[in-house]
Amino acid sequence: MSQRRWMTAFSLSVILVVPTISSAEIITFAIGGNSSSASIQGTVDAFRAALGDPLNANDPGPLADGRREINWDGGGSTATAPGVTPFTVFFNTRGALIETPGTGFVQVPVTDNDPLNGVSDIADFYGNPSYDGQFSAFSPVRVFNPVGSNVTDVSFIIPGTVDAINPLGIPAAVGGFGAVFSDVDLDQTTQIQFFDFLGNLIATHVVPAGVVSDGSLSFLGGIATAGEQIGRVRITTGNAALDASTTEGNGIDLAVMDDFLYAEPQQVQVPEPAALALLGLGLAAAARPVRRRSRRR
Repeated sequence: MSQRRWMTAFSLSVILVVPTISSAEIITFAIGGNSSSASIQGTVDAFRAALGDPLNANDPGPLADGRREINWDGGGSTATAPGVTPFTVFFNTRGALIETPGTGFVQVPVTDNDPLNGVSDIADFYGNPSYDGQFSAFSPVRVFNPVGSNVTDVSFIIPGTVDAINPLGIPAAVGGFGAVFSDVDLDQTTQIQFFDFLGNLIATHVVPAGVVSDGSLSFLGGIATAGEQIGRVRITTGNAALDASTTEGNGIDLAVMDDFLYAEPQQVQVPEPAALALLGLGLAAAARPVRRRSRRR
């Protein structure tokens, strides 16, 4: 067999033994509304239906279908609750590991619903009075936000699989993910990036801006259409981080997050190291130039 034919056959054999990781088309559910939950409720409910029933709450997996949701309200809590990164409150119960390049996260009311008792709100937490009235909650009364950054990463495990044998749980991926946002004022500033379980970017979609200047609610959800699994999402909220001195205007757009909704996490099959090594050898061989022998006359 000639060298060229051998390399072609070798490359084909590699393709056959390595699971295919191809780019997926993401069907999006997106809307920008006003400050009322009703303005985006229909789109959120349509996304829930696409993810599927039942709502699995804190039920341990693996489960064949259904969805998970996080609404940050802790059964009606109005308390400000800072958290570290990685944020593991819903790691084992709902299979979501949440991280930021910042210093942590906060679950915080958007308004002070009990001023007599001194309940702090988002303006108090960040020490920025301009945040009073700037944000709304889709599911009252708290929103969720990174501290010291505007980037949030979410990866997945099968819920309920953290134990002595698997202290990090069983890695998983989801077929769809969506989130509610508040006060997205500018196009292209808030987005969700969808990655496969090998870290390859599947798609990037921007969150639509709201239709009122303060406290608008927006929603963006995406579902993979060809069976590909989403191993991680990166959420970028606005184009700056909230803090004591940053205010909106002059091109600065600040946004926060509310409810997360995602398909039931399913276990992924990572390609065997040997198969990956074989793929590397095949690609290297295919890239090597072929010397042609001169014909003897």
